[in-house]
Amino acid sequence: MFAKAIKGGYAIPAFNFNNMEQMQAIIKAAVETKSPVILQVSKGARQYANATLLRYMAQGAVEYAKELGCAHPEIVLHLDHGDTFETCKSCIDSGFSSVMIDGSHLPYEENVALTKKVVEYAHQFDVTVEGELGVLAGVEDEVSAEHHTYTDPEEVIDFATRTGCDSLAISIGTSHGAYKFTPEQCHIDPVTGVMVPPPLAFEVLDAVMENFRDSLSFCMVLLLYLRKRLKQSTNLVVT
Repeated sequence: MFAKAIKGGYAIPAFNFNNMEQMQAIIKAAVETKSPVILQVSKGARQYANATLLRYMAQGAVEYAKELGCAHPEIVLHLDHGDTFETCKSCIDSGFSSVMIDGSHLPYEENVALTKKVVEYAHQFDVTVEGELGVLAGVEDEVSAEHHTYTDPEEVIDFATRTGCDSLAISIGTSHGAYKFTPEQCHIDPVTGVMVPPPLAFEVLDAVMENFRDSLSFCMVLLLYLRKRLKQSTNLVVT
C-alpha cells in the first residue's frame, strides 16, 4: 500500500475508530472516494471497546466494503501509539497489519532498544512497524508531553538503521491531542466572567472550503459541519 502511494504521489488516510458507527463512516467514505484506508486502534480504544471486538469489526469492515461495491478493498489495521512491547505483541498476535511503538518519551537509547525489540518480533509475522522520534507537545492517547523536541535528521538515519523500523513518525513543530489554552491567550468575558479562548480563525476554514467547494469528500463534509457548529458556539469556556 505504501509503495503504491509513493509511486502514485498520494497520501493514505488513517482514521482511529472506537465503535461501529465510526467504522461504518470510515469505510463508506473510503469506498465512495475509491481510497485505500488505514484503520487505527489506540491502546485506549482497545481498553474501552474490547480488543477482540475491535479486531473482528475491522475484519467485518472488509466485507462491508465489498457489499458497498468495492471488489478489492485496500484496508489495513494499525495499532496507533502503542507504548509497550506487550501491547504491540498482543496486536501482532491477533492479526494486525502493522503496529506503532511510541518510545519518543524515553531516552534515545531506550527508544532504540524498545523499537528494535518490537521490529524483531513483528517482522517474523510480516507485520510492519512504525517508530517515533522526537516529541510533540500535547496529549495523544496515554502518551503526553509538555514540551516538544524536534526530530534531529542525523538521528533519523541512525535510528532507522539500528531499529529496522519500516516507517517513522517525526516531530517538525506541530502539536496534537488535548491542548489547553494558556491564560495569556484568553480574555475574560465581561458579561459572564468566564475565561474565553482566542477567536477561532474561520478564514482558514473558508479558504479550505473555497478550494474544495465542488468536493463531496468526507473531509469537506466534516469542515462544513464544524464551521456551522463553531459559529453557533458563543460561550466557549476553558476548563
